[in-house]
Amino acid sequence: MRSYLLKEIPDHLAALAVEGYHKPGSLTQASGAWIHSAGSFVLEKGTWPLNAHDQWVWLAVEKGNIVLFWDNHELALSAGSTCFLPGGDKRCEITTEEDTRCLWIALEGPLSPMVVRKMGALLHMPLRQGALPSQIYLAEQIVQVIVRHSGTADATYQLQHLLYGMIASHWGQPVAMDAMLSHEIAKVVDMLRANQYKDNFSLADMAAISRMPMETFRKRFVAEVGMPPLSYVLHCKMERAKELLRDQNCSVRQAGVEVGMQDPYHFSKQFKHIVGISPSAFMKQASVPSATIRGVTPKVKKK
Repeated sequence: MRSYLLKEIPDHLAALAVEGYHKPGSLTQASGAWIHSAGSFVLEKGTWPLNAHDQWVWLAVEKGNIVLFWDNHELALSAGSTCFLPGGDKRCEITTEEDTRCLWIALEGPLSPMVVRKMGALLHMPLRQGALPSQIYLAEQIVQVIVRHSGTADATYQLQHLLYGMIASHWGQPVAMDAMLSHEIAKVVDMLRANQYKDNFSLADMAAISRMPMETFRKRFVAEVGMPPLSYVLHCKMERAKELLRDQNCSVRQAGVEVGMQDPYHFSKQFKHIVGISPSAFMKQASVPSATIRGVTPKVKKK
């Protein structure tokens, strides 16, 4: 089996690797960003080199742990962690000490850099990110659809809908694990988003907004969103902080205040725990000039 992402797949693992390619329809192409290909694979203990590729690739670990080596950068990813791999011919490989399952989605189109940035990533290097359970669920749906309709435009609108769902979920819009959030839970999510995560809502505060008993609210939130309410809030706060640091030239202290963390030390500690690097390191990396920021999809150098 020849894979878009993996250089080599042993015969005994080939049956556990699936992938497909998408032929976008005219309306999908007019949107400026679409799914080029997607798939999933299982790796066993070892080192696995990746192919050079043209697109930005969203890589998510579903099960196990991996260490990603990209150029001179080393990134540890555990289950539920993701990163974007920039297109190009940088040396890239995955090392794992155990059986691991990963999902991946390759994006294409002149506006794909905007999608990458909207999903909190850097354009020129991988950055560890946490994924909401709804995003993993939607990614699984994307892989299933694209494998079933590989090489055709038969599911082009369905794939675009799923991609937009992933972006919406990342930005705290009410996307549930199955379809849409219930009115009670959506009301809380909308309130958090409208407040831009500046206030520190407690579990009791959120339960009061939903007009449900606290334990009932917590169970309903986990069932619909896929994670506890306070974990969800922290995820959204850090995504908002990345936007403030990268796009609005906020200082570390200002960004912390804007997401309800007055103590810069506490904010920096939480940011590094979630994002993998400190806020100041993130600002430094986000300011690195890159031709991809102009909206041009990176191309693999011809040898």
